[in-house]
Amino acid sequence: MAEASTAEAAFRMGLLRADVAIPGGLTDGAGRPAGRRYDVYRNNVAVALREALEAGFPAVAKLIGPENFARSAGMYLRSDPPVTPLMMHYGAGFPAFLEGIEALRGIGYLGDVARLELAMRRSYHAADAAVFESGRLALLDEAALMAARLVLAPSVQVVRSRWPVLSVYRFTLRPDQPKPQARAEDVLITRAEYDPTPHLLPQGGADFVDALLRGLTFGAAVTSAGADFDLPATLTLLLQQGAISDFCTA
Repeated sequence: MAEASTAEAAFRMGLLRADVAIPGGLTDGAGRPAGRRYDVYRNNVAVALREALEAGFPAVAKLIGPENFARSAGMYLRSDPPVTPLMMHYGAGFPAFLEGIEALRGIGYLGDVARLELAMRRSYHAADAAVFESGRLALLDEAALMAARLVLAPSVQVVRSRWPVLSVYRFTLRPDQPKPQARAEDVLITRAEYDPTPHLLPQGGADFVDALLRGLTFGAAVTSAGADFDLPATLTLLLQQGAISDFCTA
């Protein structure tokens, strides 16, 4: 059993490292040496993982160009191999990995753009939520509303950035969008129908949504958002985008 585990570990390690020798003892169905087949398989695995990263981070790929992306993806897939066969989960560590590449540090917003794309993917694959009737909130008096806990849909994601992350993302994929302005941007991602959509959050909006995600009451979430919080704009956005799935009262 131990020998089998050692052989399996060598087989898997060799798949992601071209500098590692082909494991010995590999044969095909006819008992012939299968070193060349292993090389082809190794190449196919690396290509598939690079393509998965490119599909998951299209704005990042466009920002740094095909050569830089292929090089960065190649380094990443060898340092952080998949832990599950479900490729929709692959790349969770890619944003932080990009920030550690010296040659890319001049693109300060790159890591946050990658976080935005990762959050959109998570939103896409999140569980569905029941449709919420917004009129139910209007039935609550002020005291009951402040004590209520809003339940957000599993697809809701928040990305905070000191960079104009949403503006950069949109401008990168659609050059007809306005050029990014030098400002911090917090982003709410919702999935009202099939595809996730990013929205720019108003002042205090990220604090408010984060508080709701942590299970705080409506009143506590409003307080945590600060004095300049735009509650009407944020609540309208959440309701219009199907971000609220339910609420519970004490």
